[in-house]
Amino acid sequence: MPSIDEIQRLLPHRYPFLMVDRVVEREEGHRVVAIKNVTINEPFFQGHYPQTPVMPGVMIVEAMAQVGGLAAGGAPDRDTIPLLAAIEKVRFREVVKPGDQLMIIATVQAARAGVVKISAEARVDDKVVAGGHLTFALVPRGKTKL
Repeated sequence: MPSIDEIQRLLPHRYPFLMVDRVVEREEGHRVVAIKNVTINEPFFQGHYPQTPVMPGVMIVEAMAQVGGLAAGGAPDRDTIPLLAAIEKVRFREVVKPGDQLMIIATVQAARAGVVKISAEARVDDKVVAGGHLTFALVPRGKTKL
């Protein structure tokens, strides 16, 4: 499985926005399972309910999107990068707190004409905490418009 160095080659994100600590399963173009360790040191906990720290839903979606980007075909040796184009039917079922370990599963549902649809799910201790559908546009590197 990819090391953190390989993950950083595959994803353009860096601290404090890199949400993938480890990839535990990777089937190229089909499915990626990755881990995000949630710690009290995350910068968003300073302002997001500091008395009762809860991981913001948008950060959970970002973690799912980063893993989804890996499943959609993110790789530095390709001439395209996956850009998040749509988020659909995302639901949050449980809160995520410091000390939790998110297991994120991203599965390719469809891919054609430069568009990849992903089903993503985030779990803590085998309980689904969030899930939904993400769409990525595969755009040429350096292009900033979808």
